[in-house]
Amino acid sequence: MEYNKEQMASQVFYRKWRPQRFSEVVGQEHVTTTLRHAIASGHVAHAYLFCGPRGTGKTSTGRILAKAINCLNPEDGEPCNKCTICTAVNQDSLPDVIEIDAASNRGIDDIRSIREKVNYVPSIAKYKVYIIDEVHMITKEASNAFLKTLEEPPEHAKFVLATTEPHKVMPTITSRCQRFDFRRLSSSALSAKLELICQKEGIEIKPEALALLTRSTTGSLRDAENLLEQLAVYYGNKIGLEQVRQLLGISGDPRIKELAKHIIDRDITAGLRTINSVANDGIDLRQFARELVDYLRQLLLVKSGADEAVDATTDDLTEMRMLTLRTSLEYLASAVKHFSEIDIRLDNYSPLPLELALLDCGLSSAAPTAPGVAAKVAEEKQPVLASARRATEAEAEPAPPQTPHSSPSLEIKPSSELDFIRSRWKEFIQALRGEGSSGNLDAFLRSACEPIAVENDTLVLGFYYELHKAKIDDPKYKHLVEKKLQEVFGQPYRVRCVLTPKTARASSRKEANIPLVRAALERGATFVDEETETGGK
Repeated sequence: MEYNKEQMASQVFYRKWRPQRFSEVVGQEHVTTTLRHAIASGHVAHAYLFCGPRGTGKTSTGRILAKAINCLNPEDGEPCNKCTICTAVNQDSLPDVIEIDAASNRGIDDIRSIREKVNYVPSIAKYKVYIIDEVHMITKEASNAFLKTLEEPPEHAKFVLATTEPHKVMPTITSRCQRFDFRRLSSSALSAKLELICQKEGIEIKPEALALLTRSTTGSLRDAENLLEQLAVYYGNKIGLEQVRQLLGISGDPRIKELAKHIIDRDITAGLRTINSVANDGIDLRQFARELVDYLRQLLLVKSGADEAVDATTDDLTEMRMLTLRTSLEYLASAVKHFSEIDIRLDNYSPLPLELALLDCGLSSAAPTAPGVAAKVAEEKQPVLASARRATEAEAEPAPPQTPHSSPSLEIKPSSELDFIRSRWKEFIQALRGEGSSGNLDAFLRSACEPIAVENDTLVLGFYYELHKAKIDDPKYKHLVEKKLQEVFGQPYRVRCVLTPKTARASSRKEANIPLVRAALERGATFVDEETETGGK
């Protein structure tokens, strides 16, 4: 890029660092590669429709296209940025490149003016290029008047139509254009571009601050560049995480995670205390609610097994995995729904919407973590509401111990963690394939044992035969199993091997979930396979 230094100093970041070649457009290679090939081969269309979110490079690409087709010394479809044509476009002084904002030039008279002027030959360049931004804003009458020109333009005219809402563009206009869809930029693409700008501008920004900045702009490079410039203006050339939070209005309050835990535990009393603590501290409840929903969404992704979609550190991911073991996917989805639907008015900073969402979650019957708890909670709804309110108002005395008959929170049973491990046990066995001295360690676990208990950080494996138990009890093999457990489940487990009577295996069969069968098992009954009973007949 070559600019006049005084001109660059006076420009805002997004204009100052606007891409000047197709290769500099961030994250839109599927568009820029096609355009370069079309220009290099001389197959440039008369009209293009660029669709996509704001700040993703639509207008910038249109300007590069205008330069490239008019450049005096093009290089493999790229503009040289050195000739008089390229320099004039870069300086916004070429009369043959016309940018029009359809939001303010949307009427039929404006389109008639274009129809009249488009027939005049270019004054300097080879082609006259019209870049019409937000083309969906043109009125229906004006669109109809534009059709004839768009269908049969003079050979010296090219059109680039850009829009954030392609569904609002008349189909008759869309059908006369080559359409390209611009994508939201990934966090990595945004970070790379911002790091380059920071290097050029002499700005030092912490990696965690840059990560938060890119996440907050939801894929818009222009928004990211504007925020970076604001940060540099407000705080100088050294930018940290707290400064980004202040500018964005993000609290980063640890009570977000605290409240999320209470939501998962259905501990309404503790949750109400947290909400009122936040409100009493004068925290912006709208922003707090947004951050809470975002954290619950991340937990939902982790619970669904989509960890790679969560932008978090390894430690944070491990913490999230542990937390999601205490609940079900159905309940997490319900919590996200309840809290994303709350409405905190601009002039009303009452914590009531957050409180109601907490109560809706805690008193719902979605995926209870223990049999019969949801029904019990529903029966006790009114006493719970009253006691929870009283608890939040009691400042002097600590909350009394909760009992199973008065507490809305659910005790998290170790069995929920065990159920989670059992649900992914086949996946764990598959992960062990090829391990061990003979590469068949998985065979000693596949049908010879099952997880039967979780005791703090120890997973108890019940083996049916001494031979298999002795194999896994060998320290070198036990180490391999423990290592693979951490890889698959995201947390360290020690392994304890025990012999399990065959009768104990009955509890893992589907039939054990039938109430009558479960009652019989509790009284000492066991399953007898039909084949064994009948002698294999």
